[in-house]
Amino acid sequence: MSADTSRAGTPVAPGPVERWILGARPRTLPAAVVPVLVGTSAAHAIQFGTVSVVRHSAAYSSRLTLHLDGIGNFWWRALGALVVALAIQVGTNYANDYSDGIRGTDDSRVGPVRLVASGLATPAAVRRAALSAFGVAGIAGLGLAWASSWWVLLVGAACFVAGWFYTGGPRPYGYAGLGELFVFVFFGLVATVGTFYVESLRLGLPAVWWAAVAVGLLATALLLANNLRDIATDTVSGKRTLAVRVGRRAGGWCYAGCVGLPLAGVLVWALLAVTGAVHGRHPGVTFLPLAALPLAVAPVRLALGGAEGRALLPVLAATGRLQLVFGVLLSVALWVWLPLAVPPGFP
Repeated sequence: MSADTSRAGTPVAPGPVERWILGARPRTLPAAVVPVLVGTSAAHAIQFGTVSVVRHSAAYSSRLTLHLDGIGNFWWRALGALVVALAIQVGTNYANDYSDGIRGTDDSRVGPVRLVASGLATPAAVRRAALSAFGVAGIAGLGLAWASSWWVLLVGAACFVAGWFYTGGPRPYGYAGLGELFVFVFFGLVATVGTFYVESLRLGLPAVWWAAVAVGLLATALLLANNLRDIATDTVSGKRTLAVRVGRRAGGWCYAGCVGLPLAGVLVWALLAVTGAVHGRHPGVTFLPLAALPLAVAPVRLALGGAEGRALLPVLAATGRLQLVFGVLLSVALWVWLPLAVPPGFP
């Protein structure tokens, strides 16, 4: 998304509200929404399934009361998790805009508009926007910590630090080629499993960890799509992203792997489900996320081709669509497939 252009071809600056929407980078927001959807779907099955299991046993009446109360609070916890995830994503985007802008990294761009580099907002205003977004996440996170466990605040603090120091601070890890690793961890494992935990008060369901890996890989693909496009400008500015370090061709294969592995993982899961190797309800529904496969063809083809710079702009938008559709379909599959029962020894 970029600024509008007048009929005479002169760029028209976005309005006072639109510029902040553009600065929030809406095409990256699926990275925040998808892990919450997936974690919530898994938690829904476990939370409601636990009640169905313990309802008939007087010996577990205290657990019944606990989980009935959890059901009463389930949806506000899900909403709180979504607010936290979106606020951290937006805060990270503004923080990235601010840090790259004052360093001059974004002075020559081929991608979406950046507030500081384009002069649409002052560095101080963008920094305040980043801190405000992190503040919103912190307030919502306090409510989730109160309803689950106070150690959740430590996880939230780690997310804030990771978001700020991606391109901020004296030694930003995004400039050292570690951005993809941190995206995988925080927008995959932490966000998905964290959502599941605050809604179910449990950590040990293997299907959730598998889903978190799939979500994290697609979030990593979203960052790779951005960094593949910016190889030339990042090289000049000294930003040594993974794509810059490994080169255009190998970076394209990294992108293809991050897109292909989640789809391959779904196929393995589905085959295990239909053969009875893993147990759940309606095993056929596990094939559902594979319906997102056609959305992966065009961006993978572009990433593996010889396109560079501006020609790679469609990859970012296409990856966001793929991530969102895959995440919705995976959420539906988990919602339907996960058994309404607690496995033996489930913590």
